[in-house]
Amino acid sequence: MKAVIAEKPGDEDVLKLREVADPVIKPDEILIRVRAAGLNRADILQRQGFYPPPPGAPEIIGLECAGDVAAIGSAVSGWAIGERAMALLHGGGYAEKAAVHHGSAMKIPAALSYPEAAGIPEVFLTAFLNLFTLAGLKRGETALIHGGGSGVGTASILLIKEAGMRSIVTAGSDEKCEQCLKLGADVAINYKKGLFAPAVKAATSGGGVDVILDSIGAAYLPGNIESLAQGGRLVLIGLMSGARAEIDLSAVLRRHLKIFGSTLRTRPAAEKAEIVAAFVKQFGAALDAGRLRPPIYKILPAAEAATAHRMMQASEHFGKIILSFD
Repeated sequence: MKAVIAEKPGDEDVLKLREVADPVIKPDEILIRVRAAGLNRADILQRQGFYPPPPGAPEIIGLECAGDVAAIGSAVSGWAIGERAMALLHGGGYAEKAAVHHGSAMKIPAALSYPEAAGIPEVFLTAFLNLFTLAGLKRGETALIHGGGSGVGTASILLIKEAGMRSIVTAGSDEKCEQCLKLGADVAINYKKGLFAPAVKAATSGGGVDVILDSIGAAYLPGNIESLAQGGRLVLIGLMSGARAEIDLSAVLRRHLKIFGSTLRTRPAAEKAEIVAAFVKQFGAALDAGRLRPPIYKILPAAEAATAHRMMQASEHFGKIILSFD
């Protein structure tokens, strides 16, 4: 099969389309003939050598894909050859074929194309896990989402809107703020025009938000603490601005705040299966109806993976960048 290989850690030019051996599925896995694969920030880190795949995962980059079931392991039921499938992967998405534990795969609704389906598993499950499972976001509450124009950001906007809650997002331009509002965000803050915390407090009549989903890290920590309401929850899912920061812990104690750290890729297969099942139970009807549809910024052929990575690294996109293997 053909796959996009990072020949060595480095810049985008290390990505090359090469012939490699097909994956061999285990009894509890299915094999997907990949039609499209979604890009994620973690892909850039892996390419640069900063985010190695977990033990047992393929070296090939790629955390989500969509395609057709090509083979089924002996211990798997509920799938048929030729069915359309989208999957959360621990690696291997940038390839014509990908092996995945059956619990990490979902059937593609008729309403979605392969590229749209490829943009769902990693970002929607990340948003669902952290906002609804860990942070316990519920009706009547407001969430602040940093990076509202990213894959996770746009997925968060759609899920929060579908669940009937309120979202405030940050983004790096007026254009992206406007796109976030059109997608369903209630308030959008251009962080390049000033500190976000005062704008968050103004948008909540001084009360602050109940939940924050943050992929930025150190630089945003003081502002996040300032932005949280009494009993607020901060979920940290990335460290784009660094890993070390100083905060006033008395605010955490006094206001009963909770801080979570969370990743999805390294969780065991059984835990991922539980997350997938819970997501489908809560949002499966909306998915089937086509209401949860990721905005697609660009679809590029797999041979142009380097260009796709440049787009993501420049943060010029809104929504998902997709590689096509058709």
